[in-house]
Amino acid sequence: MISFKWRHFQKEMILMAVRWYVAYSLSYRDIEELMLERGVEVDHSTLNRWVIHYAPLLENKFSKNYKRKVGNSWRMDETYIKVKGVWHYLYRAVDKDGDTVDFMLSKNRNLAAAKAFFDKAICTNGLPEKVTIDKSGANKAGLDAINLQLIILALLRYTLMQINIRQIKYLNNIVEQDHRGIKRIVNPMMGFKSFYSAQATIAGIELYRMLKKSQHMYASNTPVFEQFYALAV
Repeated sequence: MISFKWRHFQKEMILMAVRWYVAYSLSYRDIEELMLERGVEVDHSTLNRWVIHYAPLLENKFSKNYKRKVGNSWRMDETYIKVKGVWHYLYRAVDKDGDTVDFMLSKNRNLAAAKAFFDKAICTNGLPEKVTIDKSGANKAGLDAINLQLIILALLRYTLMQINIRQIKYLNNIVEQDHRGIKRIVNPMMGFKSFYSAQATIAGIELYRMLKKSQHMYASNTPVFEQFYALAV
């Protein structure tokens, strides 16, 4: 259960402010002004603390309990996010229908980071049948390492399973286009002040994108904003 105990503002006000920030291209000062217009006086630094605290909690609850199962053909790629003036790497994957599989912010772009991302995605979504990547050697090495682990498991009398790795650039257009939805929200933020705040904020942005893609298993005809607020119940 997500707690709002001891907060000086109503739960509904907090959730509305968090949703505005992760859903639209608004700064904290923009939201501060919008809140004041509604009779709520709150400092932009407080808004920042709300987003950093609640965004990852809401995303975690959604991913564990309400996320609709994704397909077994993934498209994986990474995009760039600036943290404290330094470019970091946001690893992302979508399935062939464009639904978000998983995401991970990393300081590095190498074998260890690629494998960590695939481990995270597989742990959450199960083993894919095939993964399409670009010509990145690190991403290929990360998948090769996982396939090697699967061979070792087969030697221990588990069923032999392997991920089909495809390095076909044009098939990755789906995930490259999908990055735009994230960058549209992130770019006006002019970079993050810390890695932790970047992780937390991106979790909220990715959550809202998944809700807009109707990845909530009980979405039906419920508006996206109601799905978002219901996660805090």
